[in-house]
Amino acid sequence: MISSADKDSRQIQARHYKTLQEMCKKAKPNQEDLSQLLDLEFEARRSFIDSDTMKEENRAHFILDAYPCFKELHHALGELRRILDPHNNKFISQIKLRWEEFCSRVEFYGVSKKAMNPPMTMDKTEAHLALMKALPTLFPTPAHPPKKMGNTSEAFLHVLKPTEYPDAFLQKRSLSCPVVMFDGCKCVIAVGNLPVTTFDKEKLGEAMIYVMAYFYALHLTYPKYVATLLSVIQTEVLQDAIHERDTTSSYRKALAEWHAFIGK
Repeated sequence: MISSADKDSRQIQARHYKTLQEMCKKAKPNQEDLSQLLDLEFEARRSFIDSDTMKEENRAHFILDAYPCFKELHHALGELRRILDPHNNKFISQIKLRWEEFCSRVEFYGVSKKAMNPPMTMDKTEAHLALMKALPTLFPTPAHPPKKMGNTSEAFLHVLKPTEYPDAFLQKRSLSCPVVMFDGCKCVIAVGNLPVTTFDKEKLGEAMIYVMAYFYALHLTYPKYVATLLSVIQTEVLQDAIHERDTTSSYRKALAEWHAFIGK
């Protein structure tokens, strides 16, 4: 039996959602007002998004149709904050600082394991791409990707060839998780085969944070080929703990080696 308080709460949440949809239809909605509505409608939204009623491959389409505001990167990041640390307005800036520190250590870790070349021989863009490509090797998962995928990092990063069209690549993509496509000038985030948003190549170093934000905002499952890596980022950078019973042996091994390297 639904109590009157629950019924009132649902009606209020429904009104917030209706206002949110009307605001999203505007050419230039007030972003602060939109964020406030997302705060107020959070409970009902997460109940919808986190439910098992949507298949993984259709999840992004349904959610982004219901919440087109998540096509804006800052709103996806805002949802990550609401999920993990809702009362900390500095959460995203803190994550970026932790990611920067993590990457600076990973560069030395990668060189020590002969998985990366010293970054001083590259420009910033080349160094960011090299690090992202090396990450699955440094925090490996026993499962191997399909041979046609090539490097395991293709699960979340694809550098477009000069003659390659983004749409053609996405139509061939079998994974439903977020991926960053880079054409040498700009970056596009897609989820499955759906292009979602773009960002400047100057922000390429933060790309994995954006990828994680969409995993959380859309409640997506980590691909098994990179599950260890993404779990390490989850705990080390986002500081979102994984219950001991849910950890894998590859995650525990990778984390132990990482902690031994950084002296933690």
